[in-house]
This record gives sequence, structure tokens and C-alpha cells, in this order.
Amino acid sequence: MSTLTPRQIVAELDKYIIGQDQAKRMVAVAVRNRWRRQRLDPALRDEIAPKNIILMGPTGVGKTEIARRLAKLIGAPFIKVEATKYTEVGYVGRDVESMIRDLVECSVRLVKEEQFEKVQSKAEKVAEDRLVKILVEVRKAEKGETPDDLFREQIAEKYRKGYFDNETVEIEVEDAPKPMELVPGSGTEINIGNIFGDFLPKKRKKRRLALKDARTMIVDEECNRLIDNDAVIAEAVRRAEQEGIIFIDEIDKIAAKGKTGGADVSREGVQRDILPIVEGSTVMTKYGAVKSDFILFIAAGAFHVSKVSDLIPELQGRFPILVELNSLTKQDFIDILTTPQNAITLQYATLLAVDHIDLKFTDEAIAEIAAVAENMNATSEDIGARRLHTVMERLIEDISFNASDKTPETEVIIDKKYVISRLGEAEKQKDFTKFIL
Repeated sequence: MSTLTPRQIVAELDKYIIGQDQAKRMVAVAVRNRWRRQRLDPALRDEIAPKNIILMGPTGVGKTEIARRLAKLIGAPFIKVEATKYTEVGYVGRDVESMIRDLVECSVRLVKEEQFEKVQSKAEKVAEDRLVKILVEVRKAEKGETPDDLFREQIAEKYRKGYFDNETVEIEVEDAPKPMELVPGSGTEINIGNIFGDFLPKKRKKRRLALKDARTMIVDEECNRLIDNDAVIAEAVRRAEQEGIIFIDEIDKIAAKGKTGGADVSREGVQRDILPIVEGSTVMTKYGAVKSDFILFIAAGAFHVSKVSDLIPELQGRFPILVELNSLTKQDFIDILTTPQNAITLQYATLLAVDHIDLKFTDEAIAEIAAVAENMNATSEDIGARRLHTVMERLIEDISFNASDKTPETEVIIDKKYVISRLGEAEKQKDFTKFIL
């Protein structure tokens, strides 16, 4: 678990997300409290549940990005789910317990990747020995000679330099049985190989493919052989239970705005099914029983039609922290265009550099782009920072279309005049249809 302080977490989030300081602070404190909890006496530790969070604000202001970046920063298992994808128990569709199974799968992948890194060098040496042997045998058959050690080393040296990467070789690989879906559309799969393990004979099959692809397959197979899968699963389950983060988006779409008759498949019924998961329950997965008691849940929604108070009281009580995110201002748009490590202007400049276009923006141009985006969000649908992408696509459409990899290095400067010429007419006529996502 990450040892970053709340201040350090916020500083890292600031590199990618503009504004929304309160939301960043709250999620940083929530993560730090999990770290603190792990250092308490077990008797007290089990009494402290995570303080789940609801992020409320318009689309495109950073709700999902805060949660995603946070999970990546601390290395925690993380999944994003859509509340509208679930249906009440007894109806066709995804059941809410599947979010726990998905989280465990994510956790298994994370732990496996970590273990693979530890044995990567050994696996690559095994792959090299196997493939060099194949290459030597092929050349032995071609020349009708017995290769000596010097010849083998020459082949090995060329192998390491990638000389044979596109050469076709034949290898034997394990023929793993494909998982079967228990109920079509449920997302729940069963793998016969995982259940019966060593009781079933390992089938192998021959495949012909490029050496670079063969190397990847052999390394993956060898990594799987070198790691302790039981230990991987045990650690993955522990991380999912103790460090996992589930981001439930569009929770406002399942908020009931009044009493309805009969079974409510898409709203209150789903809320009541989510409730025990958030409160803490045990879910059966293919890796065994998993408890959701200490998983951190972050819910998000625009709440422009419904209100947080429209959620059932029991569910509201399990999300004690409510943070309202602000709509983006002109200055926010300017910062988004220029400040983050992956700033939008840098993205477009880097893309066009492939075609030898040196794209540059003046400060006045950036200010004008931000003003257009702010005005369009104010007078049309507020889609937050996503508006910048649609505006930028319109702005550089001609430049991108006419760029060619055969042209010499060309400097293109986007100034205020150019921005007005490309975007001003549409804004004046309120022709926003061109900018709809």
C-alpha cells in the first residue's frame, strides 16, 4: 500500500487534473486513512470502515479522472462501473456482485504483473535458449553440418540484436482450455483447467509464428510456471479486500424520484442490491470468497435532474462524504490546455510532429480557445473539459488533413486570428452541432 501523504497525493493529482481541490483533498485523506488503518491493532482495525465518497458535478470536470489517477498512483486494484448497467436480482442483466468479481480479476492481473517482473529475466533466458536451439537446428539441417559452440554463440548474438525477429519458427505451447460463460451475458466464467488443475493432462500444440511473437509466448508461459499461482491469488484477494477501489459512475441515474409501483428493475431495486455490497458482504468468485467490507467505493453523478437525497436513505448513509465539483472556468480551460504533463496542446503537437509539423500556439490563441469552450458549455450542453477536444479537432482539421509524412519540417503557428477564423463563425451563429460528441 502506498505511503504517500495526503499532500503528496494531491501534488501528484495536480499534475494531471486542474482545479477540484476539495475533491482531491477528500480522496487523498480517504486513501491515507486506509494506510493508517492497516497499522492499528487488529481488534480496532476491523471496526474502522472506509468513508465512501460521492462526487457530484457536471460531466467532464474530472470525477472519473480523479479516481482513476488515484488508483494508478497508489497501485490499488481499481475498476469503473456504470450503475445503469445493473439490474435488480431476478432480471436479465448484470448483477451487482459482478463488480466484486471484476475487482478481483483486476487485482489478480496487478499481482501477476508484479510477479512476472521478478522472474522476467529467468523466463527470457529460457526463451532465448529454446529459440536459439531451434535456429541452430534449422541451419544445421540446411548446411548438413554439426554446428560448433562458436556458431551457436554467433546465432545467440544475432538473436539478442533482433536479427531473427521476423523469421518464422515452429514452437510447442500449452493449449489452455478457454473459459466458459456459466450464464450468457452474465460475465461469470468458469475455467475447467483452474478447477481440476493437475488432474487434467497438459495439452500442447505446435504453432508457426514470427520469432518475436514466439518469444513473447514462451516468456509468458515460463513466467506462469515460475510464479506461485496460489500465492498470487491469495495476495490478489487480500489487496482487493483491503485496498480495492470501485468507482460507480452515473449513480444519479438510478436515484428514484418518487414511489413507483411494481418491481423497479433499473432504479430503487438496483440501489437495494448495491446496498449490501457497500455495507459489507461476502461474494463468491472463482478465486474463493471475497469480502467487500473494506473496499473503498467512490460514486459519481451529475445530479442535474435528481438529487443525492433521492437515493434511498440507507445508501446515502453508506456514502458519508459528499463533494461537489465545480464547473470549469475560462482559466481552468487555459490551464488544462497548457499545464498538465499530458496537456491537450502538447498531445496535438506531438501527433502532428510525426508528419513533420511543428505546431505552436500563442498565448492569445489559447485564451481564445478557452473562451470559446467556456461560452459553448454555458450556452449549450455543459460537457466540461471534453469540449476542448471537440473544439481542438475543429481548429486543426485542415492542418491535420493536409499534413503529409513526405513534407519537410514545417512550422505552423496558431494565433488568435486563426482561432477566430475557424471557430468564430460557428460560435456567432450558435452552430454547435459541429461540436457535439
